[in-house]
Amino acid sequence: MTNAKQRNICILGSTGSIGTQTLDIIRQNPELFRAFAITAGRNYKLLIEQALEFRPRYAVIAEEAYYCDVVEALAGTDVEVLAGDYALEEVVAFPEVDLVITAMVGYSGLRPTMAAIEARKTIGLANKETLVVAGELIMPMARRYGVDIIPVDSEHSAIYQCLVGEKEPFERLILTASGGPFRRHTAEELAQVTVEQALKHPNWSMGAKVTIDSASLMNKGFEMMEAKWLFNCAPEDIDVVVHPQSIIHSMVQFRDGVIKAQLGQPDMRLPIGYAMGLTQRVPNDYPRYDIFSRDFTFERPDLERFPNLALAYRAMELGGLAPCVLNAANEVAVASFLEGRMRFVDMPRMIESVLSHFDYNEGITTELITDYDAEARCLAKVWKP
Repeated sequence: MTNAKQRNICILGSTGSIGTQTLDIIRQNPELFRAFAITAGRNYKLLIEQALEFRPRYAVIAEEAYYCDVVEALAGTDVEVLAGDYALEEVVAFPEVDLVITAMVGYSGLRPTMAAIEARKTIGLANKETLVVAGELIMPMARRYGVDIIPVDSEHSAIYQCLVGEKEPFERLILTASGGPFRRHTAEELAQVTVEQALKHPNWSMGAKVTIDSASLMNKGFEMMEAKWLFNCAPEDIDVVVHPQSIIHSMVQFRDGVIKAQLGQPDMRLPIGYAMGLTQRVPNDYPRYDIFSRDFTFERPDLERFPNLALAYRAMELGGLAPCVLNAANEVAVASFLEGRMRFVDMPRMIESVLSHFDYNEGITTELITDYDAEARCLAKVWKP
């Protein structure tokens, strides 16, 4: 990037995996980026550390019980502390903000993202659940307000980059998946999976929730839904292929049969930096990929051993509020698994039960999203294997 003014970044979820890596890019490029606002849900201690290092204009703690702790720790600095869910929606709209990185995990990222769109802010979207739950509302809203949404997920960033400069419509999107740590596990072995095993992703360093979703392939199901809305295509135009090396981050096939692929190290700072640069590439000294280091292999996903991906296909076919229900049930399932209250193989069983409970004939509104999300979580919490 040349002749660029310092860009003010608002990071929704600065204490998570994407948020901390965003701050790492700011740390390495202080002349290009400033952490103007940082936010956290409950991790107030790390939020305080970040605020003391980066001195943002605003630090937001969503859990109001920690407000006094943050205020006391930042006394004497010029950092203004805000608290509560509404503050998340308020901070994205400040006129100084140039780019909002939506790095919050799960459904909680929906309303702040909508607030950022209403404020006409460019968005670096790392919160895929926003489009899973409400893509039918979010994308028309972004077009109405003239807002650019630059994907931060490595797969969608890859597709976005493959489409740059193309004037013809694509024929097919090919999302790559690592297959997770249990790609070779039998059904019997999957029944014995521990939390510790599930959190050991073979290639990527991610937060706990995304790592479990990757192990169950639900993450790839969410990415299909996200791709549908981001790139305005039908579900049948999206394929998933298991690529264990995680070097080809995704591919696009065009109507002449040509396939373009984006390759790179499995390092989330690369797609984050691409979004922060507003598609201009930010120089770095990260390790470069050696194309001679290994061969590439591809496999079809096994929907029988990993039924979460099949459930995502089903939710896409049902449409409307079905993806909202799928997401809500999955968030409860992952939390239950991480807390040792549910087996790995019970997660898809519970999700299928909750998904089958609803009638999806209604339209989609923010009010119905809230209602369906709440009811799905209640059903998920009382489900018994």
